Order: sequence, then structure tokens, then C-alpha cells
Amino acid sequence: MNIQSIKSNNSPNEITSWETQSGAQATAQLEDQLQGWGEVILAGDQVLRWEKPWFPGALVGATTLLFALIYYLDPSVLTGLSCAVMLLCLSDYLVPTLAPRVFGSNKWSSEQQQRFHEICGNLVKTQRRVIGWWKRLFALKEEKPKMYFASVISGLVTVAWIGQQVHNLFLTYLIVSFLLLLPGLNQHGVISKYAGMAKREINKLLKQKEKKNE
Repeated sequence: MNIQSIKSNNSPNEITSWETQSGAQATAQLEDQLQGWGEVILAGDQVLRWEKPWFPGALVGATTLLFALIYYLDPSVLTGLSCAVMLLCLSDYLVPTLAPRVFGSNKWSSEQQQRFHEICGNLVKTQRRVIGWWKRLFALKEEKPKMYFASVISGLVTVAWIGQQVHNLFLTYLIVSFLLLLPGLNQHGVISKYAGMAKREINKLLKQKEKKNE
């Protein structure tokens, strides 16, 4: 696979984490790390973004089949964890070797290269966004400890209540299905559509409340 990446002038010892790297450097490093998975990542990206109309059904069907198999086998936590790690190890060993043969080409078009670069850039942005949220949470702890305590406790209580009401495997199935469908929903504007509708309804309620107060 022919992947052109931006090389950093800094040595690996000088840059040890994505936090101290620029976006271009972190993206280039991630591209190098995922070279062997390039074809699989592009194929998965096409499925997650629903480039064909039957992809959403295939995602839900595959997820349902997987969780039905887990429900039927009912493995212990240790067995399930061992099988998951074993599959990851096998994938890490086999995918870089078999992917070029399965997809039939070791050369990419400029469009494929650009899309791969965009995917790696989005992964870097997501990772940094998560770290930013985590830092803001601890900043809130230092600046407003009471609000931090109330927010964290209320959030955990809500999650615990939901977990008590819904079977853990079914709840995991719903979460995984939503996360897999999320890129396609976002790509086709479904999320922005309903988020806009919710925002308009909230604004209407706020205006009605202001009128009543007047």
C-alpha cells in the first residue's frame, strides 16, 4: 500500500505524546501506525457512512447476530474477555498480511489516499476532544467542587438506575448499535435535523415562559 505521509523533523524522543504534537504530525504518525489496516479502514468507513442503502441493515443485522450468539453461549466474563483479546491479536497479525490479497491491490488512488488521511485526522481530533473534555472536568473540580460533585454523582446515579432497569447485554447492544449507526446518521444529516427540531422546540418553550413572566 502506497501511503504518503507528512514526516516530522522532531525525533521520537522529543515528541512522546499526541498532546505535544501538531495536528499534522499526529495525523502522519497515526497513518504510519495504521498502514497495514488501510484497506480495511476504508471499507469500514464506506459501511459506516452508508454509501449503499443496505449498509444500515447489514450493520444492525451483524450486531444483532453477534449479541444473539453471546446471549446463546452465555460466556463468563473471563471467557468473553479472553476471546475478545484473542480476536484482536489474530486480527493484528492477519489483517496486514491478508488485506492486500483480499482487496486485490497494493496501490491507492489519490481519492483513497485523501480519504484515509481525513479519517486519521478525524481520529486525532476525536482523541484530543476527549482529552479536552476530561481536562475540563478536572478543571471544574478545582474551580467549582460542589457543582462537580453534584454533576458526577447525579450522572452516576442516573446511569446506575438505567443499568438496573435494562438488562446489561441488551443495554450494551443498544449502545453498540447506536455508535455504529452514528457516523451514517451524521453523514445523512439525520442528527442535525432532529437536533435543530429539538432546539426550535426548546426556544419556543423559553419564549412562552418569558411571556408568562412578563
